[in-house]
Amino acid sequence: MPEILPPDAGYSAPQEAPRRPRRSWAASPATFTLLGVNCLVFVAMTLRGVNPMSPNTMQLMSWGADHAGAVLLGGEWWRIVTAMFVHVGLLHLATNMWCLWNLGLLAEPLMGSLGLLSVYVLTGAAGNLLSTMVNFVWPMRDGGAIAFPVGAGASGAVFGIAGALIVLLKSQRLPVPPVELKKLRRSVIYFAAINLVIGGSISFGTSVIGSGIRIDNMAHLGGFTCGLLFAAPMVPRLGSARPLFQSRLRIAVGMVVGLLVLFGFFLAQLPG
Repeated sequence: MPEILPPDAGYSAPQEAPRRPRRSWAASPATFTLLGVNCLVFVAMTLRGVNPMSPNTMQLMSWGADHAGAVLLGGEWWRIVTAMFVHVGLLHLATNMWCLWNLGLLAEPLMGSLGLLSVYVLTGAAGNLLSTMVNFVWPMRDGGAIAFPVGAGASGAVFGIAGALIVLLKSQRLPVPPVELKKLRRSVIYFAAINLVIGGSISFGTSVIGSGIRIDNMAHLGGFTCGLLFAAPMVPRLGSARPLFQSRLRIAVGMVVGLLVLFGFFLAQLPG
């Protein structure tokens, strides 16, 4: 089994997301469900003895964190999904959930509860698949031995929601003043761009120094790109006829699922 790096080699959360008004659970059930699942997983980890501030590598692996060797050599493909609900400490969880809360409350009225759940899972999986491929093809070295980083966190899915929002907020169907739509869309674009730049800068600095936090920018990039793709055939739920919205949502889900299956099949053929 390949060696693995410390947990700081995993995912890192975005820093800040556009703020949205507080809403009840009934108005945004998918957003609060995702928040609840992530928090419950963290609580369960803590109750089972995982360090809530700085879990070690093996603890993260035992709870389903992503790892290129475990996925592609060990066949543990389920980690592609479970990793997006596992977090590397309380601060990591808090920052990711803050971003998910703000973006989810904005996105759920536009894509519906099923749409938000779909975009979270599919874009999070896309980010983890891209990260897995990059880490496997260009592994790190730890004392001369191959070492794959352990990845965990919802940030790939958060970037996916941001990508979908950038497309949907461009729609002329929304019953919102164009000026307000432009402001909302600009804030989401700034959120994505700034955090991608911050993540790239931190990773570059870490590579130069040889130590420090390693941010999984490939997970962020993969999730964001998949979010753009997911929303491309969609129309927003607000301002669109229900049958049209539902048919476009099915097209989006089917298209992305098909592409992820093909990508996964391609990764499975990589030489071990």
